[in-house]
Amino acid sequence: MATVARPRVSWSSASKSRRTQYFGPAGGTTASGVHALILEVDPETFTVEIQRYVVVHDCGTVINPLILAGQIQGGVAQGIGNAFYEQLVWDENGQLLNASFMDYLLPTADTVPRIETDHLETPSPLNPLGIKGAGEAGAIPVGPLFAQAVEDALSEFGLEILEIPLSPSRLFELVMEAHNE
Repeated sequence: MATVARPRVSWSSASKSRRTQYFGPAGGTTASGVHALILEVDPETFTVEIQRYVVVHDCGTVINPLILAGQIQGGVAQGIGNAFYEQLVWDENGQLLNASFMDYLLPTADTVPRIETDHLETPSPLNPLGIKGAGEAGAIPVGPLFAQAVEDALSEFGLEILEIPLSPSRLFELVMEAHNE
Protein backbone atom coordinates (compact mmCIF):
# COMPACT_ATOMS: atom_id res chain seq x y z
CA MET A 1 0.00 0.00 0.00
CA ALA A 2 1.25 3.49 -0.83
CA THR A 3 0.06 6.93 0.03
CA VAL A 4 0.77 10.15 -1.78
CA ALA A 5 1.52 13.26 0.19
CA ARG A 6 0.03 16.25 -1.56
CA PRO A 7 1.69 19.54 -0.72
CA ARG A 8 -0.63 22.33 0.30
CA VAL A 9 0.25 25.05 -2.17
CA SER A 10 -2.10 27.78 -3.22
CA TRP A 11 -2.10 29.34 -6.67
CA SER A 12 -1.10 32.69 -5.23
CA SER A 13 1.98 31.29 -3.48
CA ALA A 14 2.93 29.18 -6.51
CA SER A 15 2.81 32.16 -8.86
CA LYS A 16 5.09 34.17 -6.55
CA SER A 17 7.73 31.45 -6.55
CA ARG A 18 7.82 30.94 -10.32
CA ARG A 19 11.18 31.57 -11.95
CA THR A 20 12.10 31.68 -15.59
CA GLN A 21 15.55 30.73 -16.78
CA TYR A 22 17.05 30.65 -20.24
CA PHE A 23 20.01 28.76 -21.59
CA GLY A 24 22.05 29.89 -24.52
CA PRO A 25 25.31 28.13 -25.35
CA ALA A 26 28.35 30.33 -25.88
CA GLY A 27 28.78 28.86 -29.35
CA GLY A 28 26.58 26.70 -31.50
CA THR A 29 27.58 23.69 -33.48
CA THR A 30 26.67 23.66 -37.14
CA ALA A 31 26.44 20.58 -39.28
CA SER A 32 27.26 20.71 -42.97
CA GLY A 33 26.71 18.57 -45.98
CA VAL A 34 25.95 18.37 -49.65
CA HIS A 35 22.99 16.96 -51.59
CA ALA A 36 23.05 16.01 -55.27
CA LEU A 37 20.32 14.66 -57.47
CA ILE A 38 19.80 13.52 -61.02
CA LEU A 39 16.28 13.72 -62.37
CA GLU A 40 14.41 13.35 -65.62
CA VAL A 41 11.48 15.47 -66.78
CA ASP A 42 9.10 13.94 -69.32
CA PRO A 43 8.75 16.64 -72.03
CA GLU A 44 5.15 15.64 -72.80
CA THR A 45 3.64 15.11 -69.35
CA PHE A 46 6.12 17.18 -67.29
CA THR A 47 6.29 14.44 -64.69
CA VAL A 48 9.55 14.37 -62.79
CA GLU A 49 11.39 11.21 -61.81
CA ILE A 50 14.41 11.19 -59.53
CA GLN A 51 17.07 8.88 -60.94
CA ARG A 52 19.66 9.25 -58.18
CA TYR A 53 19.90 11.09 -54.86
CA VAL A 54 23.15 11.37 -52.87
CA VAL A 55 23.80 12.99 -49.48
CA VAL A 56 27.17 13.45 -47.81
CA HIS A 57 26.73 14.84 -44.32
CA ASP A 58 28.98 15.91 -41.45
CA CYS A 59 27.31 16.05 -38.06
CA GLY A 60 30.46 15.62 -36.03
CA THR A 61 30.92 12.45 -34.02
CA VAL A 62 28.30 9.91 -35.09
CA ILE A 63 26.73 8.35 -32.00
CA ASN A 64 24.35 5.94 -33.74
CA PRO A 65 24.95 5.45 -37.50
CA LEU A 66 21.65 3.64 -38.11
CA ILE A 67 19.53 6.35 -36.50
CA LEU A 68 21.53 9.06 -38.29
CA ALA A 69 20.98 7.38 -41.67
CA GLY A 70 17.27 7.12 -40.93
CA GLN A 71 17.16 10.79 -39.90
CA ILE A 72 18.83 11.91 -43.14
CA GLN A 73 16.82 9.59 -45.39
CA GLY A 74 13.54 10.48 -43.68
CA GLY A 75 14.36 14.16 -44.03
CA VAL A 76 15.05 13.75 -47.75
CA ALA A 77 11.73 11.92 -48.17
CA GLN A 78 10.00 14.80 -46.35
CA GLY A 79 11.81 17.30 -48.58
CA ILE A 80 10.70 15.39 -51.68
CA GLY A 81 7.13 15.65 -50.42
CA ASN A 82 7.55 19.40 -49.98
CA ALA A 83 9.13 19.82 -53.41
CA PHE A 84 6.80 17.59 -55.44
CA TYR A 85 3.50 16.95 -53.72
CA GLU A 86 2.45 18.53 -50.46
CA GLN A 87 0.30 21.61 -50.92
CA LEU A 88 -2.69 22.87 -48.99
CA VAL A 89 -5.45 24.01 -51.37
CA TRP A 90 -8.07 26.49 -50.16
CA ASP A 91 -11.18 27.82 -51.86
CA GLU A 92 -12.17 31.51 -51.93
CA ASN A 93 -14.08 31.08 -48.64
CA GLY A 94 -11.09 29.67 -46.78
CA GLN A 95 -12.32 26.07 -46.90
CA LEU A 96 -9.55 23.49 -47.11
CA LEU A 97 -10.14 21.43 -50.25
CA ASN A 98 -7.65 18.62 -49.69
CA ALA A 99 -8.18 17.75 -46.03
CA SER A 100 -7.81 13.98 -46.40
CA PHE A 101 -5.05 11.67 -47.57
CA MET A 102 -7.24 10.90 -50.57
CA ASP A 103 -6.72 14.46 -51.80
CA TYR A 104 -3.50 15.57 -50.09
CA LEU A 105 -0.58 14.04 -51.95
CA LEU A 106 2.38 12.55 -50.11
CA PRO A 107 5.51 10.78 -51.30
CA THR A 108 5.23 7.00 -51.30
CA ALA A 109 7.71 4.15 -51.36
CA ASP A 110 7.61 4.06 -55.15
CA THR A 111 8.22 7.82 -55.56
CA VAL A 112 11.09 8.21 -53.09
CA PRO A 113 14.29 6.85 -54.64
CA ARG A 114 17.01 4.94 -52.87
CA ILE A 115 18.95 7.63 -51.05
CA GLU A 116 22.69 7.14 -50.99
CA THR A 117 24.24 8.52 -47.81
CA ASP A 118 27.74 8.92 -46.49
CA HIS A 119 28.94 10.61 -43.32
CA LEU A 120 32.06 12.57 -42.58
CA GLU A 121 33.06 12.90 -38.94
CA THR A 122 34.63 16.23 -38.07
CA PRO A 123 34.18 16.48 -34.29
CA SER A 124 32.97 19.80 -32.94
CA PRO A 125 35.41 21.41 -30.51
CA LEU A 126 32.48 23.08 -28.74
CA ASN A 127 31.21 20.11 -26.73
CA PRO A 128 32.75 17.06 -25.06
CA LEU A 129 31.15 14.54 -27.45
CA GLY A 130 32.11 16.43 -30.61
CA ILE A 131 28.54 16.22 -31.91
CA LYS A 132 26.65 18.57 -34.23
CA GLY A 133 23.02 18.63 -35.30
CA ALA A 134 21.40 16.44 -37.91
CA GLY A 135 17.71 17.26 -37.42
CA GLU A 136 16.85 19.26 -40.54
CA ALA A 137 19.84 18.30 -42.66
CA GLY A 138 17.87 15.92 -44.85
CA ALA A 139 14.82 18.08 -45.55
CA ILE A 140 15.98 21.65 -46.06
CA PRO A 141 18.19 21.37 -49.20
CA VAL A 142 15.72 19.27 -51.23
CA GLY A 143 13.40 22.05 -52.45
CA PRO A 144 16.07 24.39 -53.84
CA LEU A 145 18.01 21.44 -55.25
CA PHE A 146 14.89 20.12 -56.96
CA ALA A 147 14.10 23.55 -58.44
CA GLN A 148 17.65 23.94 -59.77
CA ALA A 149 17.66 20.45 -61.26
CA VAL A 150 14.33 21.06 -63.02
CA GLU A 151 15.63 24.41 -64.31
CA ASP A 152 18.67 22.60 -65.68
CA ALA A 153 16.61 19.81 -67.24
CA LEU A 154 14.39 22.38 -68.97
CA SER A 155 17.11 24.96 -69.67
CA GLU A 156 15.84 25.48 -73.22
CA PHE A 157 12.80 27.28 -71.74
CA GLY A 158 14.82 29.65 -69.54
CA LEU A 159 12.79 28.92 -66.42
CA GLU A 160 13.52 30.48 -63.06
CA ILE A 161 11.65 28.39 -60.53
CA LEU A 162 10.81 30.33 -57.38
CA GLU A 163 8.16 28.08 -55.86
CA ILE A 164 7.49 24.59 -54.63
CA PRO A 165 5.70 22.24 -54.65
CA LEU A 166 5.97 21.90 -58.37
CA SER A 167 3.37 19.52 -59.75
CA PRO A 168 3.47 18.50 -63.41
CA SER A 169 0.53 20.82 -64.14
CA ARG A 170 2.26 23.78 -62.45
CA LEU A 171 5.49 22.99 -64.30
CA PHE A 172 3.54 22.96 -67.59
CA GLU A 173 2.04 26.37 -66.70
CA LEU A 174 5.50 27.81 -66.00
CA VAL A 175 6.84 26.47 -69.30
CA MET A 176 3.88 27.98 -71.17
CA GLU A 177 4.38 31.33 -69.42
CA ALA A 178 8.08 31.32 -70.35
CA HIS A 179 7.23 30.33 -73.93
CA ASN A 180 4.73 33.20 -74.28
CA GLU A 181 7.14 35.86 -72.99
